[in-house]
Amino acid sequence: MKLMQYLFRRFIPLFLGALMFFALVLVLVDLLMNLWNYISNQVPGATVGRILLMYVPKCVWYATPLAILFAVSYTLSDFYANNELVAIFASGVPLIRFTAPLLVLSFLLSLGLFLFDDRLVVPTYAVKTTLQEKSLNKEKTLNNDKIVVISDEGNIVYKADYYDDASKRLYTVIIIVRNEDKTLAAIIRADSAVFQNGHWSLSGGTQYTFKGNTMAQRLPEREIVERLTEDPTTFQNNTVSVETVSAREAKQYIEHLQKAGLPFSEELSLYYKKFSFPFILFIVVFLSVGLSGKTRKNVLLVSLAACISAAVLFYVSQMITMLLAKFQYITPFMGAWFPVFLFVAISIVLLRYART
Repeated sequence: MKLMQYLFRRFIPLFLGALMFFALVLVLVDLLMNLWNYISNQVPGATVGRILLMYVPKCVWYATPLAILFAVSYTLSDFYANNELVAIFASGVPLIRFTAPLLVLSFLLSLGLFLFDDRLVVPTYAVKTTLQEKSLNKEKTLNNDKIVVISDEGNIVYKADYYDDASKRLYTVIIIVRNEDKTLAAIIRADSAVFQNGHWSLSGGTQYTFKGNTMAQRLPEREIVERLTEDPTTFQNNTVSVETVSAREAKQYIEHLQKAGLPFSEELSLYYKKFSFPFILFIVVFLSVGLSGKTRKNVLLVSLAACISAAVLFYVSQMITMLLAKFQYITPFMGAWFPVFLFVAISIVLLRYART
C-alpha cells in the first residue's frame, strides 16, 4: 500500500501538469491558426473566449494519452535513475506488480475517456464549430440540390432537383418504387413533394406502372405514397461525420446507411474507433512500463522522445488500418482494433525483457 501511495504521489502531479501543458498548447495552436480570421471579421473577444472554452474538452481529450505516457515514462525512468527500483526489486517486488496500479488506473481512465468524449467532448465541440462558423460567416445552408437517396433497403429511390429545408419541400421529384424481389413496381413523377403527417405528399404527381410492353398512367396510389416516409434530414446538405457525434447518433446514422443500401464500411470503422481509441491510455502505460529503465541519463528528454515516438507509431498504424477498412481489405472491426491488439502484444514483449 505504501509503495502504491508513493508511486501515485510521484505520478499524479506529473500527469496533471503534462495534461494542462499539452491541452494549453492545443488551445493556443487553434487560436493562432484562426487569429487573423477573428481579427478580419471583427469577432468580439468574448466570443473568441467562448469558442476557446468550448474547445478545451476536445484538447483535454487529445492531450490525455500524451500526458499519461509522459508521466509514466518519466516517473519510472526517474526511479531507475535514482536506483529506487533496485531497492524495490531487491525486496522481492517484481516490476509488473509494482506498476500494476498504473495499469489498472489507465484501464479505468480508458473507460472514462470514452464517456468523457461521448457525454462532454461531442456536444461542446459541436457548439464550438457552430459558433466559429457563425462568427467567421462560414455557416452552411441545409438546402441541397441534385439529390439521389436510396431508402427502404433499396426498394425506394428518390431523385430531386432541389430540397428546401425551411419548407421541407422537394422540387421536380422522380421516385422509383421496387417490389421486394427488386422488380420495378412503379415510377412516380411530381412537380414537388412536402413532408406532412409522416410521409411525403405529392403535388402534381403522376404514377407510371408497366405490365409487359404496356404502360399505365394514373394518380399516385395511396398505399405507395404512405411508403414515402424517408426523414427530411436525409435530403439536407449535411454530411454526418461519425467522429463528431455521439455513439448513439453514429449507430443510428450507420443503420440509416445500411437501410438505404449505401456504403458504410468507413463509417462503421470510425464507430468502432470510438470504443478502441480510448484504450490508447492503457497501451501507452503498458509501453512505458516495458520501455522504462533503458537509460539513466537525460531522463526528461528520453521520456519526451518515447512519448512522441509511441504516439506517432500508434496513430500511423491506426491510420493505415482505417484506410484498409475503408477500402474493405479488412473488416471495420479490425481496422479500429488491430492497432490496439498489436501494441498490447508489443508491450508484453517489451515487459518480458524489461530490467527487473
